[in-house]
Amino acid sequence: MNRIKVFLNYPSKKSLFKIIKELFILTLKKREIPFYYFKYLYRKNAVDYLDHLSLNEQKLLQYHRSLHNPDYLRVINNKLFFSVLNKRNLIETPLYVGHNFGVNFFYDNKMKKVTSYQDLIDVFKNIFDKTGFDSLFFRPPSDQGGKGCFKININNLEEGVKKDYETLINGNFVFTETQKQHELINEIHGQSINTLRFITLITSQGIVEVVNSSMRFGVGNSVVDNASHGGFFVGVDLDTGTLKSKGHRLPQFGGQEIDKHPDSGFKFEGFQIPYFKEACAMVKKGVELIPDRFIGWDVAITPNGPVIIEANDCPHLQACNITDEGLLKNRHIRDVLAEIKHLD
Repeated sequence: MNRIKVFLNYPSKKSLFKIIKELFILTLKKREIPFYYFKYLYRKNAVDYLDHLSLNEQKLLQYHRSLHNPDYLRVINNKLFFSVLNKRNLIETPLYVGHNFGVNFFYDNKMKKVTSYQDLIDVFKNIFDKTGFDSLFFRPPSDQGGKGCFKININNLEEGVKKDYETLINGNFVFTETQKQHELINEIHGQSINTLRFITLITSQGIVEVVNSSMRFGVGNSVVDNASHGGFFVGVDLDTGTLKSKGHRLPQFGGQEIDKHPDSGFKFEGFQIPYFKEACAMVKKGVELIPDRFIGWDVAITPNGPVIIEANDCPHLQACNITDEGLLKNRHIRDVLAEIKHLD
């Protein structure tokens, strides 16, 4: 219903005649009913509508057997495995501190069974004392899109444990060092770690290419930057490593386009992302380690350089369509889709 409301209320729609015409053309060319048109393509500024991946094309990239190896996906989709693998291969990721499976908490090569609030407070006091960290970040091993993530700070430890006690002892979590964000990115928004999303593709020739990049920003006091949690995304120019002019919210959060952060008022266009080239090199190194052919990477920029937060086997391609004004403008995407269709 939110998406329908956004479409009906959007002030700068194409004419009804143009919408009907484009829907007809897309139906013929894409050989599917283009429901995705009503996510974004009805807008006047969506000129190159034929260059946008259809839903079926998105699914081919996200799920086709020729692009994804089940063994690699098991690593990508489990943050515990992913963290251990990267640590052993000297790829920068958030420092693994420990994990829990329900009431069993593992840290410092020990296991502690938690049966009370005080037990859990003691676990985290021990961790904070030994590491010197002032906060820990918690993520479920298998969820994506920022689901289930939260942070516990040393300065309100008892309050944090009380709030998240039931969640922790009834779930499974990996807890890591909380990342420090580069001061220039903090000027845009400092409440969350605002990550770069890279999409990598191994071409038919075996070459690793970065085919899309965007930056996600949180809003308000949210500790995650995901657009699926009310944040937004801004396209990145791959040649220059600078932000494009517009940020985009998903339709379920209003679908607005914005040119500055709603909290800080910081304008996006032309912002030079620190360590961007190094971040590109890091995700390419990640593909050497996990050679799945199509991966989304989330990278934080710290004061000392890029850190890979996680990988995603099924990245949000509608966002890529929007930031690149059609992902089919990328020849590597066109080539791999032709390859897949030939196999089928």
